[in-house]
Amino acid sequence: MMPLDKIIKIEDLWFRYSGAKDWALKGIDLSIGKGEFVAIIGPNGAGKTTLCLALNGIVPHFLTGDLKGKIEICGMDTSKCTVPQIAQKVGLVFSDPESQLSQLTVEEEVMFGPANLGVPKEELFKRAKDVMETMKLNGLEKRPPHTLSGGQKQRLAIASVLAMKPEVLVLDEPTTQLDPVGTLEVFQAVKDLKEQGITIVMVEHKMDLLAESADRTILIDDGEVILDGTPVEVFGNFDVIVSHGVWFPEVTEIFYILKQRSLYKGISPPVRLHDACLEFTEKYGDK
Repeated sequence: MMPLDKIIKIEDLWFRYSGAKDWALKGIDLSIGKGEFVAIIGPNGAGKTTLCLALNGIVPHFLTGDLKGKIEICGMDTSKCTVPQIAQKVGLVFSDPESQLSQLTVEEEVMFGPANLGVPKEELFKRAKDVMETMKLNGLEKRPPHTLSGGQKQRLAIASVLAMKPEVLVLDEPTTQLDPVGTLEVFQAVKDLKEQGITIVMVEHKMDLLAESADRTILIDDGEVILDGTPVEVFGNFDVIVSHGVWFPEVTEIFYILKQRSLYKGISPPVRLHDACLEFTEKYGDK
């Protein structure tokens, strides 16, 4: 597999909020390839949200503090660019979609961002049509956003960001307030965007879905990168994961229980349901 072009480069990044004693981020070194789907996991207070805000420039331009190191994203040094400039390349979606929705209809919401960028009217309507199709919001154009379901609202929040044509989409716990149906809708939408070549950085606690979807998983705690690898590599570090207050995909937990009871002899328990089924088939398929 050819190496991916690095669309995000973070070098020795430190950040401390104004008035705080402790650093929220401590020496973060990361690079993310174009088109990667990267999952960020970690306990509450680990620095995940701060990292997301730094990718969009909100840290340190709006949320001020002491910043050391460098973030380069889409060729821009975020410390030298304004948040509106960065927002044209990096879309940010929060856990509460209603905090991002302000217009009277779905269509107006989707067009709001690019309209403020001065996108011509004809292009504006084309973008709105395209992203509403992508996010499966067809037929809802004239609906007030507050009448949508939770999953539809989050898809609308993502659509309003996509209308700006970002190269990177950063999602900070986008399914926190959603039921299982809404959660699956958002994950499917994000996977579809990844297939279109958009780089995804997603903070989440739904480990089962992350294990199935992400190319790469990064564990952060106390502002530092603890583990970085494929979902199989990261979730294979049982003691490390547990010691940092993070749990596993359910299928992995089952295999660890089996291993503790000497019923599983494999080296690395599977993290995806498909792989677990293959292991069972290989062992018990003829019985």
